[in-house]
Formats: sequence, structure tokens, C-alpha cells
Amino acid sequence: MQHRAIHPTGMSYSQAYEISGYQRLVFVSGQVPEDENGKTPPDFRSQAELAWKNVARQLQATDMGLQDIVKLTIYLSDREYRQENIEVRRNVLGDHQPAMTIIITGIYDEQWLLEIEAIAAK
Repeated sequence: MQHRAIHPTGMSYSQAYEISGYQRLVFVSGQVPEDENGKTPPDFRSQAELAWKNVARQLQATDMGLQDIVKLTIYLSDREYRQENIEVRRNVLGDHQPAMTIIITGIYDEQWLLEIEAIAAK
């Protein structure tokens, strides 16, 4: 598969992300900050790390990983979490910069501070 970041921002996302020659696409539904027992951590950073762990788990089930993500949509419950979201995302994605949209919105469960959905290709 060929891929390239178009106008990478240096903030773990690009303005566009081109892929060609892929064989499979995986669409990951919004992953929330709940563990396998239905528990949600109280703070944003822990919730973000758990939501990313849940994204990674879904990708692993398809023999893909975080580096195969080509598009992200991240829903934040409040703008106040912007900086922590950037920090956690950078830690998780490293140099990988897929296309991304962040939306500030009400989230299904009021205790969830974010939700992450992804599209991956391989």
C-alpha cells in the first residue's frame, strides 16, 4: 500500500492523507473511555488513553495497528480538553499523521469526555 501525508501539521495529523494500492479498509466505530468492566476513569487523560487502547484493540482484531489509521474523528465534550487531547494523541501516534477532524459536542454518556472513531487501510 502506498500512502502519504499531505501538508502534515506536526501535531499528529495532516490536512489530507492519500492512500492507494490498499487491499482492506476497516471502519472503527466510536470507541469510548470504558474498560471491559464498563468502568470509566474520572480524568480526561486516563479516558483518552483508554479510548485509544480500545481503538488499538479493534484494529488488532483485524491484524492492523494504529499506524494503519488513515482518518480519525475525535469527539470532545468540551474545548477545555484540547491540549490534553493533543498530548495524548501525539504520545499514541508518534510520527504518524493521518487526516483528522475534531468535533466539540455532547457525548452519549455524560461521564465520557471523548470518543474516537477511525478508518484504517492496509
